[in-house]
Amino acid sequence: MTKEKKHEVLLDIQNLHIEGYSDEHWVEIVHGVDLKLHRGEVMGLIGESGAGKSTIGLAAMGFTRDGTRISEGSVDFDGMELTTTPKADLRSLRGARIAYVAQSAAASFNPAHRLIDQHTEAPVQYRIKKRLESQEDAMELYNRLRLPHPHEIGFRYPHQVSGGQLQRAMTAMAMSCRPDLIIFDEPTTALDVTTQIEVLSAIRDIVDEFNTAAIYITHDLAVVAQMADVIKVLLKGNEVEQADTRTMLENPKEEYTKSLWAVRDFKSAQKKRPANTLPLYSVENIDAAYGTVKVLEDVSFDIFAGMTVAVVGESGSGKSTTARCITGLLPPTSGHILFKGEEMPPRFQDRTKDQLRQAQMIYQMADTALNPKVKIKEIIGRPAQFYGGLRGAELKTRVDELLDLIELDPANYYNRYPTELSGGQKQRIGIARALAAEPTFIICDEITSALDQLVAEGILRLLDKLQDELDLAYMFITHDLATVRSIADEVVVMQNGKVIEQGPKDVMFTPPHHEYTDLLLSSVPEMDPDWLTTLLEERGVDDN
Repeated sequence: MTKEKKHEVLLDIQNLHIEGYSDEHWVEIVHGVDLKLHRGEVMGLIGESGAGKSTIGLAAMGFTRDGTRISEGSVDFDGMELTTTPKADLRSLRGARIAYVAQSAAASFNPAHRLIDQHTEAPVQYRIKKRLESQEDAMELYNRLRLPHPHEIGFRYPHQVSGGQLQRAMTAMAMSCRPDLIIFDEPTTALDVTTQIEVLSAIRDIVDEFNTAAIYITHDLAVVAQMADVIKVLLKGNEVEQADTRTMLENPKEEYTKSLWAVRDFKSAQKKRPANTLPLYSVENIDAAYGTVKVLEDVSFDIFAGMTVAVVGESGSGKSTTARCITGLLPPTSGHILFKGEEMPPRFQDRTKDQLRQAQMIYQMADTALNPKVKIKEIIGRPAQFYGGLRGAELKTRVDELLDLIELDPANYYNRYPTELSGGQKQRIGIARALAAEPTFIICDEITSALDQLVAEGILRLLDKLQDELDLAYMFITHDLATVRSIADEVVVMQNGKVIEQGPKDVMFTPPHHEYTDLLLSSVPEMDPDWLTTLLEERGVDDN
């Protein structure tokens, strides 16, 4: 990305050390990192989970999470030393001159207030604009960010707009006071590829328009290539290397950086449908609705034992709703769900314990899927107890076996709580919990979208190994086509509640494609700094 920059340094972080409180003592988690950011410049912070990306990004605001502290170093923002600035002055700085865009807009907006009321809060509080003027500015920003119906959408509540629209509304809110610096913390992680294009383009436009400096935190290397002028690579709280984006992509110096560039080498061997074999699960002509709103129409596909079906499509295409129908959480209004050729009761309440056991789920956000107050032994043990009737020593032996299966040492993890685990470890516990029921089929709902690429590859390799060992069938709900290429045997493409195309992976990724499938494939970011600009030009979208 090219732009005319001012040479003035806006943010200067020197020798930053940050400590976290653990086991009744302070442990250093960021080890003497330096960071210099000029006005109008975008710096990408990348690295795997635990690298310190978000911790450093928050420190740029003079902020540390509970249980952490800046122990040494300097954070100079436009001549202000934030490590010694009084808290009252810091509060007046945040939101006005430094803004933060969180990973999950849905979790960050107040569900009880309209978008525009939340947008106008900061400029009115800081007396930058009066409420009416701020509302008019919000509508202008919504228009710049290509939100639909910019003069009306602000008067909706957060649950009344899509995830991509919420993410753009949060970017608009961050711009409400025209800050000098914005911290973007994984703002497109949970978005489908077509929505991600819109959000990335909108963020780039707004940063360029107002010459705003930004720190862009992400684990997606192709995304950071589109957004950043400079990339800094981090590992376990240490700086690995820094360079301008083109240099970093073309000629990384350090082996760790090269390993990041080489991720997603994993490709499972594509399996073919067995001849003359009954499908494990069949979805036959199902329709479904939420209240009076029809959300699925005539959806059909088969899932065979030992194979992986990837279901892809934009947000709202019906992927997760189809999974809810298969599990009985949402009874179809018409059509049938078959297990080994026999029709399943539509409602899960009417299914036998053995029917319920056959299909288990692994959820997208392990943080919210695992009870933080329950130990790992209980999280994994409960389904083994419920479905298998295990107790006492037998139950402990089974939990140990499951921890071994997911490649976590039972001695180290049996008595831990989820809060003591990394994101990848939590997702492995989610896998073990699903396996505890001894299912034949597992639904994986966006399970790698919140993980960095190295951890995600490890999860995919683990699932592939478990599939071979246990003859499991998977339904992978995902918007990440790199994941589809890695693990799928067959692909089902959905749009607006309908299946528009399906078939073996090798056929689906070979042209010609259905027009919508082609749109999805062309929207996957590439490790080329010019990719987004070229794509927008081809689609006739103004990127200025």
